[in-house]
Amino acid sequence: MKQRVTITLNGRKASAEAEPRMLLSDFIRHELGATGTHVGCEHGVCGCCTVIIDGVAGRSCLTFAVQADGAKIETIESLAPDDTTMNDLQQAFQRHHALQCGFCTAGILMSFTNYLAGTPNPTRQEVTEVLGGHLCRCTGYSNIVDAVMDVVASRNGAPAGAA
Repeated sequence: MKQRVTITLNGRKASAEAEPRMLLSDFIRHELGATGTHVGCEHGVCGCCTVIIDGVAGRSCLTFAVQADGAKIETIESLAPDDTTMNDLQQAFQRHHALQCGFCTAGILMSFTNYLAGTPNPTRQEVTEVLGGHLCRCTGYSNIVDAVMDVVASRNGAPAGAA
């Protein structure tokens, strides 16, 4: 029996019906149309489906939609201020060639958005540890770390691209 699930998705109330075992990732993508969240392994290992759930980065493939009823969910669609402008983290990823095919990028960006909100001045090693929760087959990871460290430097007063 389907249940009505209502969430705040990227600052807006959204509601749809969901089977009790429907994953949050599928609910977001197929019922609410926010297709930026990708699904990779469906076991919580790859990190592609990472979203921010009530202020905490989490795997949407390990969460049932009904569990998220009433939650505030942020997806990759929430990062840019509009359809033509990227935020500083997205710009750094572009500048440092930190994305290739882009499949894993949404989850990585969401993890670092959440992480940097609570840890504004991480070390390179700490950034590498956070990245350890994601699988990327294209970038080799070093450009991702460089991009995040660029944002850290910029947010702490250095010019963008100085890191």
